Amino acid sequence: MLPFFLSLLLLPLAATLAYETTYLLPPDAVSLLSFKSKADSDNKLFYNLNERFDYCQWRGVKCAQGRVVRFVVQGFGLRGTFAPSTLSRLDQLRVLSLQNNSLSGPIPDLSPLLNLKSLFLGRNSFSGSFPPSVLVLHRLMVLDLSYNNLTGSIPVELSVLDRLNSLRLERNMFNGTLPPLNLSFLVFFNVSGNNLTGPIPLTPTLSKFDTSSFSLNPDLCGELVNKACSRVRSPFFDSPSSTDDNSSTAPLSQSVQAEGEGMLLSPPSPRKHKRTTAIFGFAVGVSLLIVSLVCISFILVKKQRKRNQTYYSEDKQPVAPPESMNSIHTNSTTQIQDIREYSEAVVNAKSKEIEIQQARRAGKSGSLVFCGGEIQMYTLEQLMRASAELLGRGTVGTTYKAVLDNQLILTVKRIDASKTAITSTDSFDWHMEAVGGLRHPNLVPIMAYFQAKGERLVIYDYQPNGSLFNLIHGSRSTRAKPLHWTSCLKIAEDVAQGLAYIHQASKLVHGNLKSSNVLLGADFEARITDYCLAVLADTSAVEDPDSVACKAPETRKSSRRATSKSDVYAYGILLLELLSGKHPSQHPYMAPTDILDWVRTVREDDGADENQLGMLTEVASVCSLTSPEQRPAMWQVLKMIHEIKESVLVEGNSALGYS
Repeated sequence: MLPFFLSLLLLPLAATLAYETTYLLPPDAVSLLSFKSKADSDNKLFYNLNERFDYCQWRGVKCAQGRVVRFVVQGFGLRGTFAPSTLSRLDQLRVLSLQNNSLSGPIPDLSPLLNLKSLFLGRNSFSGSFPPSVLVLHRLMVLDLSYNNLTGSIPVELSVLDRLNSLRLERNMFNGTLPPLNLSFLVFFNVSGNNLTGPIPLTPTLSKFDTSSFSLNPDLCGELVNKACSRVRSPFFDSPSSTDDNSSTAPLSQSVQAEGEGMLLSPPSPRKHKRTTAIFGFAVGVSLLIVSLVCISFILVKKQRKRNQTYYSEDKQPVAPPESMNSIHTNSTTQIQDIREYSEAVVNAKSKEIEIQQARRAGKSGSLVFCGGEIQMYTLEQLMRASAELLGRGTVGTTYKAVLDNQLILTVKRIDASKTAITSTDSFDWHMEAVGGLRHPNLVPIMAYFQAKGERLVIYDYQPNGSLFNLIHGSRSTRAKPLHWTSCLKIAEDVAQGLAYIHQASKLVHGNLKSSNVLLGADFEARITDYCLAVLADTSAVEDPDSVACKAPETRKSSRRATSKSDVYAYGILLLELLSGKHPSQHPYMAPTDILDWVRTVREDDGADENQLGMLTEVASVCSLTSPEQRPAMWQVLKMIHEIKESVLVEGNSALGYS
């Protein structure tokens, strides 16, 4: 036995050796030991590290080239929690199975496991909501979360996991509606024993499964469970107060706010009583014309008969009238007949036109009107049955994300009559037909609209990647740098192209351009939304201070209509927001010559080319000039952006040695 004082001297050495051994452990071994320390309270896993790569021989562990690719410890009696930053560090993991244990707590972030193909977490006591990090695991083929205590809704975005062939979510406490899953390779599916409600979407995927896949959800209905669904009022027509507490507030990704005024396209005679009076007057006029023609024809015929009776021979014997008189008689009769037929044709044509107009108005009232040649892929009834998620409220109305039972996802804007200027039914029809006909790659297309009994809906194509506002401000810390200047240039070009198209293709203006009204499409292209609807806003309503900062000075706190030049001003402010990463309400008041210095300061010299950055800032400066007359037209702005883009390409080719 070592003397006591000698053992005291050796303790620091032992600690140092232990530290060095731990420090030299491979990262995968550290991840496994970290998981065991939190999940194996009863020491069921006998993991000892005698040599550096012994962890590949541990129970349930399989390696390939020294990296863990499988970790299967199902039924080991583990008791504890699945701690974050443990197994999620095994970035080469293909199969992870922890099922049939007693693990509890929430499921941690698994997004680093991008190579994962099979995830078995069933038959534990996991709690919390559906793990959103699973939705980025695009190689996933098997997902089993069954027999846990998970709550909340089943995310609609599950359809992005297009390689899934097995999805087990049974025996949890999921609620809400069942999303319209569209997974072509799905062969096993079970959501039984939850608290799901509403109709089961009749998608090709879900229609493959029988009643057992949906059983023990008392409030599910539809053909697949042989239970009729009771008709419920559409969420789009709920009163604003009824959705305040029950709807989740979405990010500003697709918030709909409309301020200012623009030009509302109206029919020539917007008031129905004037149109009715005109039609009635026309009918009376035509009737009088017909009566007059009949009278004239009667008089002519009578005179002609009298003339025929006056032609006698010298011996006072009646003779036939001369040929010229016969011709006159025939021609007059023919002309009278032609006039009658023409009058009848005019009356019939006008009556037919009136019938067609009435039919069109009746067809538009109370039904969906599809715009821009869009094919009718859904009905009003399907839209009313859709599950709806509140996205945002604005000064014109409320916006929802709607998931239809045929798996389509739409954005539905309900225009609130109490927040909008009064427009007639015909005026709204004419305006929406004009706006709905606009089609451009950098505009979010209006698919359809609806109006009946004071209710108005505008249906857009849904954009999956949120808004430019979120890209700039949403998930970035206050100290994060603004977007790279090349990204700013690409977005600036996209927005300029969409805005220039609106100005050139129609007499309309956007009237409410800002970063929350620029959405990101499937390929992250910038697409403008809420265009040409600001004209519907009630100008007497109190405006959002943040939105006022985006408006041109001449349209603030006045009844002056928005113009193409006020759109250019809003574009300049948007460009400064892109370059600086600062919300327009945080932009300091400064002279145009000082704007570039301010942009350079807030960007903290991110390596941007000074020449291109300067030119892009100059475009923003000239667009946001106080005087509307000094601002360029949008087509001129687009030309400036293209010149900057060309200069970037030229300098890039020069750097590569091309002439």
